[in-house]
Amino acid sequence: MIIDVPEGQDPITYVWGEMVPGIGPAAAGLSLAVYEHTTLGLREFEAARLRIAQINGCVFCLDWRTERDGQKVEESFAEAVEEWRTTDAFDDRTRLAAEFAERYAIDHHGIDQDFWDRMSVHYTDAEIVELSMCLGSWLAFGRLNHVLGLDSTCVLPAQR
Repeated sequence: MIIDVPEGQDPITYVWGEMVPGIGPAAAGLSLAVYEHTTLGLREFEAARLRIAQINGCVFCLDWRTERDGQKVEESFAEAVEEWRTTDAFDDRTRLAAEFAERYAIDHHGIDQDFWDRMSVHYTDAEIVELSMCLGSWLAFGRLNHVLGLDSTCVLPAQR
């Protein structure tokens, strides 16, 4: 970790909540809103989130699995996300979510009309905007945590 954190302070709480009080809590609010207010299905949500985590290399994000109503994606899901082009584990929406995540993170200038035409068959405009906002949150905050070394200090809630 490259940030000096006072002895006894949780690094995530300190960096996200105390170091930059005008920005950190607002950023944390966006991050939480993505999980609390999404209308996207669990599989497409997790396919997009995990693809961003794989690209960012955020250790915490790679280990995290979103849970809804006691349900999580299967153990092999992360591997399927890596193979989103060829896996038979995904329906069209889930595959498009992983593709969008990858293109959003790596080649957003290369997103062409063919891609938008395919997206529009399976997603409403509101869902495309929502997924775009989720991707932006994960891309920004996963990279922030990884670049600052916070991802290696995060502990999943069940492990605290």
